Amino acid sequence: MLHILNGDAIVDVFRETGLQGDILPWREALVTGPTPANLPLDEWITLRANHLAESCNQDFEECKTGLLSQENALLKATSHDEVVLWFEFDLFCQVNLLYAVDRLARQARKTTRISLVCIDSFPGIEPFFGLGQLNPAQMATLFEERQELSEDALDTVREAWKAYTAPAPDEICKVIAKKTAGLPFLKNAMLAHLARFPWVKNGLGQIENAAMDLIVGGVDEFRPLFPMFNELHPVYGFGDIQFWNHLRYLSTLQNPLVGIYEVGAPNLPFSSGKFQNAYFKLTPMGKAVLAGNRDNLNINQTDYWLGGVHVHPNKPVWRWNNEEQTLRRE
Repeated sequence: MLHILNGDAIVDVFRETGLQGDILPWREALVTGPTPANLPLDEWITLRANHLAESCNQDFEECKTGLLSQENALLKATSHDEVVLWFEFDLFCQVNLLYAVDRLARQARKTTRISLVCIDSFPGIEPFFGLGQLNPAQMATLFEERQELSEDALDTVREAWKAYTAPAPDEICKVIAKKTAGLPFLKNAMLAHLARFPWVKNGLGQIENAAMDLIVGGVDEFRPLFPMFNELHPVYGFGDIQFWNHLRYLSTLQNPLVGIYEVGAPNLPFSSGKFQNAYFKLTPMGKAVLAGNRDNLNINQTDYWLGGVHVHPNKPVWRWNNEEQTLRRE
């Protein structure tokens, strides 16, 4: 049996559960950076390693080696009688889950079962954010509740991953409209993904709008700002580095929307410790954009990825209407 855990955070606790089997911590953040469809594996590994190295201030070769090792472990996964995926309800986990299951489902699985442990609550733990809040005994109880993914569920995973990596996001709407038996949190996660697209209101996505709202409201230091964002928007499941990079992006635009202070320079890469002391102020332009009086897509040259969609001046523009919960192409 193989247990695939979403990251290293729960590995130590998991080892104390007494559950038998090999362990593969899944070390990726496919919720950020480019994930274009149909790349050969070597190009995919290079692309993702470049993104992780740049966004996390890590060594490229180490990132590449880690991703290759992870892919090799996936290729061997179907030699087990069962693969159990331990992932969470948020977008961060759901995207990683789609990738891993899509890879597994496309292999000749023979008699390998693919099972899922995925919850959004646990008795006695409130608020619940993830598996990292559980002790070994609590975590062990989830094993017996795991659900084998049916062929219908596997088909939905393949469809959802294809939609997430497509160059246009409209196929995601079809996934959201479907019944997702066995994948109870996929719909909300994909809606949260679409809400990251530039809003009709001001050209910023949900995360930027939410962060700037909190800063204007007085939560302007990183230490309280990050947990407050996660409390209000647990569906994203961001770590501090993903959240920091969103704020850094806002501060390094041609017309910055946010100023960052107490880190030495506003364009510093992620560096353990320094970013924790940062505090933020909206620029006059940032206040105008947040109020909907200016549009970020009109005043700044955007260049970032949302799944397989490149948000760039030379690409088609997709906008999210947050009031109507609809997506449109301009």
